[in-house]
Amino acid sequence: MVLDFTEFFKSYESIVATADDLFDKVKNNYPDCVKCKMLCSDCCYALFDLTLIEALYINHKIKIGFDINERMRLAEKANSADREVFKLKKKAYDNFKSGMKEDEILYDLATKKIRCPLLNEKGCCDIYEFRPITCRLYGIPFSIGGIAHTCGKTGFKEGDKYPTVNMEAIYNKLYVISDNLAKHINSKYIKLSELLMPVSMSILTDFNDDFLGIADTGKYSKEE
Repeated sequence: MVLDFTEFFKSYESIVATADDLFDKVKNNYPDCVKCKMLCSDCCYALFDLTLIEALYINHKIKIGFDINERMRLAEKANSADREVFKLKKKAYDNFKSGMKEDEILYDLATKKIRCPLLNEKGCCDIYEFRPITCRLYGIPFSIGGIAHTCGKTGFKEGDKYPTVNMEAIYNKLYVISDNLAKHINSKYIKLSELLMPVSMSILTDFNDDFLGIADTGKYSKEE
């Protein structure tokens, strides 16, 4: 059996299109501030997680777009990156248990750099056309928890006012798609839609029936 998430992928792609439009609008209005260009890989070292729908989407695109040898190569890089992510998150958890404030922990994580396994030897993204939304918006002002952020290479000046993308609003839309998907497949995991994982795990994970907690009803499967 093979899972078919086409309708949910289409919903996700509509959010991708919106994100691209937002980026292009800011870039066109502030051409001297947006410094994104070919072979600039600053965003490829940022630490962030993917929602369920985005992880499934990227995993699917890699499966259909890469041969077995290419997938093994990506898996090796993903394994290495995931070990680094685990160490950073464990340290963050230890800091939290020791009493460190959450905003301080998040700021510390934001300063960490881990090479994305999808960044190839030529300095380009192996799945650029299908890259995550966070990557698409990196380089223009965005806010998380009411705090504004932007790439350090931009020309945006601290203290000045610019159009700022509300990342929480985008994440909420991704959670809604993930929640609808989890309900549609009748997953036994009530918090499946809240799943977050780094890019490395989206490459390594086998999103099969067992992982997704799908009851053996054939409700949302089709024959291969």
